Amino acid sequence: MSKNIIFYAPEGAGKSTQAKMLAEKLGVPCLISGDLVRWGAEFDKGMIGDVCRESLSKGYYVADSEMFVLWKGRLKQPDTQNGWVIDGFPRNMTQAEFLADKVEKYGKRIDLVFYLKVREEVSIARLLKRGRKNPDGSTNDTEELIKERLRRYHAEEEAVLAYYRAAGVLVEINGEQDIESVHSEIMSHINA
Repeated sequence: MSKNIIFYAPEGAGKSTQAKMLAEKLGVPCLISGDLVRWGAEFDKGMIGDVCRESLSKGYYVADSEMFVLWKGRLKQPDTQNGWVIDGFPRNMTQAEFLADKVEKYGKRIDLVFYLKVREEVSIARLLKRGRKNPDGSTNDTEELIKERLRRYHAEEEAVLAYYRAAGVLVEINGEQDIESVHSEIMSHINA
């Protein structure tokens, strides 16, 4: 059965790990905003590529208008026709509405949105421990930068959650459990 699933959570909640595990189990692609940006930076020779390259070098998010172009192209690809798992998109209401509109246009629907709940201090501790490096060896994961990215995330969070709650597709899961416990809770909703 084809399912279209979104993982929504602050950084450090483990959504990438869970999204990849679920996509593998379902045999569908895991679509990641960051991968689209990296793809744009490498292969797009026009304005989108320039925007992607600049965002990667400076460590900020690509604007919605350019992300929409990347997502529109990705959602049309043949491997997405039997379902997908999205990690890291949408981040705000504009993106949520864009995605709903596109999915509907393609004759599909969003089946489930998994929201992994973690306290801010847990996010910060996990991200500092991970210490992700940039290509030049520097890091975007200082405590100040992490707090700023989380502040921007939380400013949008309640509206996005309310939107998916009203659509009847939101499933809230405690993201502070171990990886296997979170995964088996997710699978129980998939199999329900």
